[in-house]
Amino acid sequence: MKISICIPVYNFDVRELVFTLKNEVEESGVDAEIILIDDASKNSFKELNREVHDSVQKFIFLEKNIGRSQIRNLFLKYSTGEYLLFLDCDGKIVNENFLKKYIQFIQDNPGTQVIYGGRKVLDSFPDQNHLLRWKFAVERENLSLALRLEKPYLSFQTNNFVIQKAVLEKIAFNPQFQKYGYEDLLFAMDLKSEKIKIDHIDDPILNNDLEENRVYLGKVEESVESLAEMLKDKDLRSRLSEVKLVQLYHQIDSTPFKPFLGLIFGTKDTYLKKQLLKGNCSLRYLDLYKLGLLIRKMK
Repeated sequence: MKISICIPVYNFDVRELVFTLKNEVEESGVDAEIILIDDASKNSFKELNREVHDSVQKFIFLEKNIGRSQIRNLFLKYSTGEYLLFLDCDGKIVNENFLKKYIQFIQDNPGTQVIYGGRKVLDSFPDQNHLLRWKFAVERENLSLALRLEKPYLSFQTNNFVIQKAVLEKIAFNPQFQKYGYEDLLFAMDLKSEKIKIDHIDDPILNNDLEENRVYLGKVEESVESLAEMLKDKDLRSRLSEVKLVQLYHQIDSTPFKPFLGLIFGTKDTYLKKQLLKGNCSLRYLDLYKLGLLIRKMK
């Protein structure tokens, strides 16, 4: 069984991640290839990452940015493994048997088609300027294996997962949405609609690049815009019905208070944003901010 390690690269130094993976491949003797596709990064990052050229099987540089969904689909063209392991370029391997753990699960469960390994961040508090992203990771994203198993589709993320190549050829990432946000959840729900099971194991990677509060909040705004575009598509709307933000929006949408709430959020979002930029605040502020954004984007 061969596994293709697929890493989309965008404006990040991927050298440590690649060298760590290469060392495990060589020391464990697993049948694996490492493929990088750079999604039109800045020249400074391209030059840094050229150092790993001889350590990978393929390193493709795109002249134009194609986005998070299309670049993952593009790996189908270059990979030769039966299984594809997708990793975010800002991840850090923290388990010396990282690859072997995935491979052992596949060997023990030959019918498995999709496996999510999880994610984690450092236990120590970051500085306040990076606290918002850290809090969201700790409280909402970095779920234990037991919690992930309770909601295997909603807890799926694309930062660290294995998929049969044949499955991805059948159910690709939706190329309609190029902006950041909810493409992983939409993909999970596409899998669910096709009755493709998502297995979960405890094999996390470390999120090695906590964004500053302002940068992360910009990503949140972009993600809500993507979600609004998805909800405006009648064919996709039902697949996102389990998302808590979507459920709350629909509850409001069915009441006569929606225009009033839209006005309220229009005047309050500046206050919410100021609190969020401080970093050290309840994530309920973030929930309210997302809801206000979604109400406005859905007009």
